[in-house]
Amino acid sequence: MASPIIDVHTHILAEDTIRLLQKEAPSIGLKLQPVDAESAVLEVAGVAYKPFPRGGFDNDRRLKDMDATGIGMQVLSGTPQTYLYNQDAGLAAATAALQNDQIASLVTTYPDRFMGIATLPMQAPDRAAAELKRAMRDKGLRGAMIGSNVNGKNLDDPALEPLWAAAAELGAFIFIHPVGVAGAERLKSYYLVNLIGNPVDTTIAAASLVFGGVLDRHPDLKICLAHGGGFVPYQAGRWAHGWKVRPEPQVILKHSPEPDLSRFLYDTITHSDASLEFLIKTAGASRVLLGSDYPYDMGIYDGVQRVRALPIPDSDQTAILGARALALLNGARG
Repeated sequence: MASPIIDVHTHILAEDTIRLLQKEAPSIGLKLQPVDAESAVLEVAGVAYKPFPRGGFDNDRRLKDMDATGIGMQVLSGTPQTYLYNQDAGLAAATAALQNDQIASLVTTYPDRFMGIATLPMQAPDRAAAELKRAMRDKGLRGAMIGSNVNGKNLDDPALEPLWAAAAELGAFIFIHPVGVAGAERLKSYYLVNLIGNPVDTTIAAASLVFGGVLDRHPDLKICLAHGGGFVPYQAGRWAHGWKVRPEPQVILKHSPEPDLSRFLYDTITHSDASLEFLIKTAGASRVLLGSDYPYDMGIYDGVQRVRALPIPDSDQTAILGARALALLNGARG
């Protein structure tokens, strides 16, 4: 039986989840205010995000959009707006568990259309590790989507070791998504906070995992980087060169970064066929997974067609469009 076409990068904050979060955590002032039939304004902790497209909160619309774009299955994850890393740890743990339970319920209702990965209270690493274990072992989720930093702390922060140990033990699929990006004060114009800030912060996260020795200490970690990996695939040679000629990159990492770099997974969101072709050639089809960033406006919704149009073997297309993702997600040991 052929593998379904799987989109590994999607977000959801369904209307019933919003109602539950409003009751569970009124202090964050969560609001969804319709703009028109297609979108709404999402407000969390006094910060408004717009437009929040209908597919983000309307599951019937989501399924229709999946059918229209040739997606057989989505990997559901929470919205970055509801990570709540800057809130009280207890509140963040409660809201993460609530969102994870809601995602698990959707997976149970539509097992042929959805898999799920968890949201975690990353400001409390022990709680994050515990919630990852609960979400995978009790709720059947396959891993987690986490931010590229935690309130400005990079992902090699020693406090995060319990999470990395749990993720490795569970075989969790860990998807790193930019949040709270570096240099935001210089990126206020022209939507640069997303156009540049998001890929920059993903790159910082990846570099921290490599040079901070996290990947070296946890060889079983499965890490996928959003938006084509930021700048990682295109500057990996610079990292390897720098490690050879400078002492600073060798403080923790005692070997060339190249073996660790070869472990990263990437989604297909490059917004350029030439860049995507380069990514596949550089990383290999086994490390590139179809992603859309559904439902946000910076997403790519013709990704299936883009992959099928590339001058790559059919076997590579099959791997990218779902076969490899299925193997990775089914390899989770919840």
